[in-house]
Order: sequence, then C-alpha cells, then structure tokens
Amino acid sequence: MVIGAPPSRRTLGAALLAAALATTATACSGAAEPDRGAPAPAAGQQARGGQGASGALNDYLDRVRKERTARVLAAKKWGLARPPLEAPAPPAVKPKITTRKGFETDGEGLPPVFTTVPTQQKVVFLTIDDGAEKDPDLLRMMNDLRIPYSAFLSDYVVKDDYGYFARMQKSQKSGVSLHNHTLNHRYLPGLSYKQQKREICGMQDVIEKRYGKRPPLFRPPYGNYNEDTLRAAKSCGVKAVPLWASEAFPDRMEWREWDRDLHPGDIVLTHFRGKADWKGTMPDMIRRVMNVITAKGYAVAKLEDYV
Repeated sequence: MVIGAPPSRRTLGAALLAAALATTATACSGAAEPDRGAPAPAAGQQARGGQGASGALNDYLDRVRKERTARVLAAKKWGLARPPLEAPAPPAVKPKITTRKGFETDGEGLPPVFTTVPTQQKVVFLTIDDGAEKDPDLLRMMNDLRIPYSAFLSDYVVKDDYGYFARMQKSQKSGVSLHNHTLNHRYLPGLSYKQQKREICGMQDVIEKRYGKRPPLFRPPYGNYNEDTLRAAKSCGVKAVPLWASEAFPDRMEWREWDRDLHPGDIVLTHFRGKADWKGTMPDMIRRVMNVITAKGYAVAKLEDYV
C-alpha cells in the first residue's frame, strides 16, 4: 500500500511579580520561615538589580523588554506586518504521537506518520525541505526574528555546501535541528526495501558524520511511503515521520485541511528555493508565512520540543 501526502512570557512575568510581592509581604511580617532548600548568598553577593525575588524579577523583566524591542526592530527590518508571537514554554512531557488516521500501514511498532502534533497550545511548527537554495539572508532573518525551524535535508543538493547547513545548525541559541530527507529524493514506494534502506540509512550516516548527530525524524520525498519505508527508517534510528498540514510559498499558502486554516500543532512545510524556482526569495517566503501565522494568533515553536 502506497501512502502519500497530496504560558506566554507576559503571564510568567505577572506570576513572578505576584510571587515577589507575596515574598516581600511575608518577609516584612516575619510570618514565614526562610526557604531551607535555597542556599544563602555568599557575603557581599546579591542579585543584580536588587536582592532576592525582587531583583530576579527586575532582571527578568529587563531581559523580556530587551528581547521584545529587538524582535520589533527585526520585524521592521525584514518587512513583517507584525513581530512574531512568542511561543509558550514547551510541555514538561512531550505529547504521545500516533499515526494520523488514513496514513496507517499493516506493520506494528513502526514510526508514527503525522501532520499535526497533539497540543492545545496555539503553536505551529515550521519545517524546510531538501536544501537546494542556500540563501545567507535566511540564516540572518531567522536569527534576528528568533524563529525556530527544522530542516529536512537531501544529500544530492546539500553536498556542494555542507558548511551552509553547519552554520544553520549553530545559527540560533537553541540550535536548528537537521533531519533526514533521503540521499537522492527518490520516489520511495517504487524502490525495493534494500534500496529504500540505502536512501534513508545512508542519509542518517551523512548527517551524523557532517553534523554530529543521528537525526530522529525523517520525511519521505513527496510525502510518499509504504511499509518498507517505515521498516527501513526504523532500522537506522528514525523515531517519527512528520509530514505536513500546510505548505508555504512566497505568494500563497496551500492547505491540506478542508477549512484552509491553521490548527494547534500543525506542521508547516516549505522548501529551500529561490527566484529560479518560485516567485520570490527565501525571506519573501518567510515574510508571507509569518504574516499568516501571526495574523491567525499562532506562534512558531520548536518541533523537537514536542516530538
């Protein structure tokens, strides 16, 4: 069978403020015992900006103000209609991922295939496929805006400049994750199990050698796979197979779902492309998709924090 794809920081700040006021009030009244689990500061030391919870709160709010100001300026620099929304903290426990209905195979214990991550948070996940276009402006833009994303790479188009993706991997504080999109971007259901294994596991080897880590995520070219695909992927360490719920271009969005809308946990696909292939540059595409995501009240979160 062939299966294919046709709490915000403001809230936290308020909570910290309430905690700081409560701490100050109990300290003044002498009604509460000190926290015996927290070590006392060394002589002459105190939190920058003040002592105790009040100083920590001031430091936190100062950092938030600076980050928001930087994001507003970055949005203006790159021509976004509004600054991207900040993603909430990721869940303490990752949600259980299961195969989407209609994407099943007969095999058991295989990596799940899905288009949306189960979450109630208003977040979506941005993924970029293949690696054909190596636009340095993309790295600068995503770093300036602090937008997390995941890259699914094919060796036949990245091998002329492995260094670009090494720079991408290190371009953000939390890191950009690099995942598997096969060696040569072939139609996998048309290949034997042995050939599929070479395409998938060979790319696992390339990413581990070049970028230091064997990726846990794999996306089949064109979104097409069969049971052999999933068995081959599992054999070389793949844990999950994310497809997509919508696709971004510089001039439009394309939707999988009937309502042509975003939903919590949706995976958004786009590609490494430039003006030779579509109507715009990589920054043009990011501008388009981020304007859509932000206008609909969603933030972009890091896929690996949930899967």
